[in-house]
Amino acid sequence: MYRRNLIAAALAAGVFPRAFAQAGWPGKPIRLVVPFPPGGGTDTASRLIAEKFTTVLGWTVIVDNKPGAGGNIGIDFVAKSAPDGYTIGMGQASNLAINPSLYAKMPFDPLKDLTPIVAISEQPVVLVVRADSPYRTFADFVKAAQAKPGAIGIAQAGNGTVGHLAGELLERQIHAQIMQVPYKGAGPAMNELLGGQVPAYFGSSPSVMPQLAGGKIRALAVTSARRLGSMSAVPTVAEQGYPGFAATTWLGLVGPAGMPADVVNRISSETLKLLARPEVKEKLEFDGSEVTPGNPQQFAAHIKAEHAKWGALIKEANIKLE
Repeated sequence: MYRRNLIAAALAAGVFPRAFAQAGWPGKPIRLVVPFPPGGGTDTASRLIAEKFTTVLGWTVIVDNKPGAGGNIGIDFVAKSAPDGYTIGMGQASNLAINPSLYAKMPFDPLKDLTPIVAISEQPVVLVVRADSPYRTFADFVKAAQAKPGAIGIAQAGNGTVGHLAGELLERQIHAQIMQVPYKGAGPAMNELLGGQVPAYFGSSPSVMPQLAGGKIRALAVTSARRLGSMSAVPTVAEQGYPGFAATTWLGLVGPAGMPADVVNRISSETLKLLARPEVKEKLEFDGSEVTPGNPQQFAAHIKAEHAKWGALIKEANIKLE
């Protein structure tokens, strides 16, 4: 009789179903929305995490690619999903920190409509030149840009990408005008660099690693705060005279606003354990990423800081999507 009365009271208060659902979580498949097409860096990292969720934890995770609008379509789907932990997404610098200042209208507010769950990794941008370039060092490149304002071009994978913003940030750091040369993707940008149409390229680490390995290009600097494990011989921009310089593409799991705290903490803690596994860390590093684990509070603070940083730069440089 006491148990029946307790259950009835809980039902009347409207708390029992929620508590019961959380205690049994996950009781059904989890959808992991990837806001970019299959095969890219975000997709590769997402599938690695999803596979470990399944093989290590026994969770059923379905990867659902929903590309478009610079990642906005997929993350908007997450933001508008039920906040029960069964739909989460792989957020990225572009859709959480950059796009809000690039697009006149955003379908969601990354600071209000999402729950930061866990930071996963980051990929720096790498300043590369052809192997036969006269710029042997980063200092050579800076000296040339300062000597001939606006004459030195840097290719990037498109307007509004981290590569583009890294170039804009570099202009302000070295006090010299640089010609920003946008292309429709990393492939065309690399081809133009190799063909001699542009002297330098600010590209994501995965996009430049194959040509670096083949000896066709040379890396002058990486834009992360620390050197990249897979490119440990390449110094950062910061350590070459520009302290505080940082421009990276980062990844982390997010969910809809209002997710139960215990579910958020469960996903976060389990993901952090996975990121500490040697095979996960090695795979991410092999693909040009650096593991940057962070709990919900740390990830939320990072999103907020990046949102403000890139928003200010985009406004100052008057960057708009064409």
